[in-house]
Amino acid sequence: MSIDASALAQIFTAARTHNAWQPKPVSDELLHQLYELLKWGPTSANCSPARFIFLKSGDARARLEPALDAGNREKTMAAPVTVIVATDFAFYEHLGRLFPHAPDARSWFAGKPAAIESGGFRNGTLQGAYLLIAARALGLDCGPMSGFNNAKVDAEFFAGTEVRSNFLINLGYGDSDALFPRSPRLDFDEACQLL
Repeated sequence: MSIDASALAQIFTAARTHNAWQPKPVSDELLHQLYELLKWGPTSANCSPARFIFLKSGDARARLEPALDAGNREKTMAAPVTVIVATDFAFYEHLGRLFPHAPDARSWFAGKPAAIESGGFRNGTLQGAYLLIAARALGLDCGPMSGFNNAKVDAEFFAGTEVRSNFLINLGYGDSDALFPRSPRLDFDEACQLL
């Protein structure tokens, strides 16, 4: 069953990356709803390594500000919410609960740094993408970005853990008057092959 064209437009074809925000708050309840939706996106062995910090308060945002590149400060500090999308590289410690039909799943990663790094990064990034899709489906606008100092963010928010930041997403209700013209995308024949 396919979703209708208006839903596809809201999530993909008409959705835009926002850099300016309306002064409209995002409720905690909506952020809970967002996580409850995105958590169902698939990950390898249901490993679910992503961790999300939703920065809403002035104090929390002030802790992030020194890590932001100059070009990202104003729009990030103005966004109602900024999400730190991070990966817990000790994710495999939860596999006994998250992937119970394979009792030995922890051993697929424990003591194997390359498997931990690639599995954690890949699946954590996927979950960040699910957050974008879920946020748009719930009526939020998004502004995903790099352009920050990961080491500073990790020291400030994840010290003493195996969690490391990946990217940031500003969330809220975008100011459509401030959008850049839509950028082009590659055509099918440039990006895809049918073999």
